[in-house]
Amino acid sequence: MSYSVGEAVGVRARRRVDADEKGLRTSRRNVTLRSAFGEFVRHPSPWMIAGLLVGAVVARVWVGRWGPADLLVPVVMLAVFPVAEWLIHVFILHWRPRRLGPVTLDTLLARKHREHHNDPRDIPLIFIPWRALIPVLVAALVVAFLGFRSVERGLTFLVVLGVLGIVYEWTHYLIHTDYRPRSRLYRATWRNHRFHHYRNEHYWFTVTTSGTADRLLRTYPDPASVPASPTAKNLHGRDTVR
Repeated sequence: MSYSVGEAVGVRARRRVDADEKGLRTSRRNVTLRSAFGEFVRHPSPWMIAGLLVGAVVARVWVGRWGPADLLVPVVMLAVFPVAEWLIHVFILHWRPRRLGPVTLDTLLARKHREHHNDPRDIPLIFIPWRALIPVLVAALVVAFLGFRSVERGLTFLVVLGVLGIVYEWTHYLIHTDYRPRSRLYRATWRNHRFHHYRNEHYWFTVTTSGTADRLLRTYPDPASVPASPTAKNLHGRDTVR
């Protein structure tokens, strides 16, 4: 049987996902949550986000003065998070380098994300780069203390943001390990992210959920109907600038 170039890439992509799943079922490597967590805490971004979270929790408890808005803020943030995750993935992480006169417009996050696509199993590349995370945390503090009418609500915002940040880093990291998916929900999330890496980088942008913002924004197709992308591991054709 012969395939066109696109079909051949698609076959290889599907085989890679299937092989990963089979390997997780049959691998003798004992990757447990405990051993995965041991590697997780060796990297700076979880500690930086955890520092924000712990500081925000302590400050929020100390300030007190709880109200209905302390329930509303988490509900709104949880509802918005999948869409925010999608937008960040599409417009920031998948940013295509561009020239503006003699200057090349590119970012550390975009460069590191291209490296991540090139080698999805390189563990350090899975995490948010600490140099890029610093301004993100500073921006979060600015939003918390200038974007809310009260310090209490701003601190609640930081607590929820810290939780979401840790969940994102842990989920993304775990997906790229050899930990075996045990629940249907996690397996669906695991498969979607592998399709994004090994089949077509233009779909399946959410990381911590399965088919939420992707369904809403029409990037959640039937994998069998999607042509495989030759640049899934080489975003934009290797740092193409236009």
